[in-house]
Amino acid sequence: MDQDPGAVISVEGLKHSYDGKNYALKGVDFDVKKGEVFGLLGKNGAGKSTLIKILTTLIRPTEGRVSVLGMDPAREGRAIRRRIGVVQQDESFDFTTVQGNFDLYGMLWRVPKPERVRRREELIKKFGLEDVRKKRAFDLSGGQKRRVQVAREMMHDVDVLFLDEPTVGLDVIMRRELLDFVREDVKKGLTVVFTTHNLEEADYLCDRVAVIDSGKILVMDAVDSLKRRYIGKKTIEVTVDGSGAGAFYQTLEAALGGKGTVRQGEGSALVLTDNPKEALAILLQAARDTGTQIEWLNVRKDTLEDVFLESVSKEGDGR
Repeated sequence: MDQDPGAVISVEGLKHSYDGKNYALKGVDFDVKKGEVFGLLGKNGAGKSTLIKILTTLIRPTEGRVSVLGMDPAREGRAIRRRIGVVQQDESFDFTTVQGNFDLYGMLWRVPKPERVRRREELIKKFGLEDVRKKRAFDLSGGQKRRVQVAREMMHDVDVLFLDEPTVGLDVIMRRELLDFVREDVKKGLTVVFTTHNLEEADYLCDRVAVIDSGKILVMDAVDSLKRRYIGKKTIEVTVDGSGAGAFYQTLEAALGGKGTVRQGEGSALVLTDNPKEALAILLQAARDTGTQIEWLNVRKDTLEDVFLESVSKEGDGR
């Protein structure tokens, strides 16, 4: 892989094993450009968190080359940590108030008191924490805790913000508000590495995404470019009466053959197909043959979820 000279992060041939036998990362290559939101999409256990730990200097890789802001995390960890912010999946709070958390972070990063107070007040207002500023962080709701975790990383100047599943446990409104806060700072030049298994979030926030599974990157490109790769495909969403669901899905999959791929959920399914008209006819016939009542049916354009499912499916099939 040729390194992009303008890359803020560069990774080449990265491998990591925790036990010397099994590899969580199996040869990962990518660059992240300044001012972009780079998304790592994958199921739990795909290798996303291991990758973030290496990039943020928490663990040393078994093999490969890593550069963050032009520095080697294994040798220049302290210098890197001064210039990055990290929001991990797990909660990490001090036994103090919301306001106290901001003050403590400012002092740890040696932000002068006048600037520390200014930033604290700006962030508390920006992230909607005015009403809880005197509450202990441990007493906050899940959504409020996440806001504090993201906001306090901005108490000092950061060049790169790492967000590892930052919206886990948040409701829909709080997730969108948090992502909007991040987008505002990206406009000012912040670079973000964002891991998630929520494909809708990645579609909304990311400039480029990499689909990672079993420690390998399966596909990587700009969000719109990834969708265009699958422009010939459409997705049929179907929900059926639960009593006949099993027989219906089995009949549908057999009847489709190579004309579509069925992704079954609980009482619903997605059918990825090149020919939605023909697939719809097969679907309706399967419903008639099994006496199944269709409760909802929709044909929609491709999403990142379709790209993700297709990429993982091809890897599993060895294609």
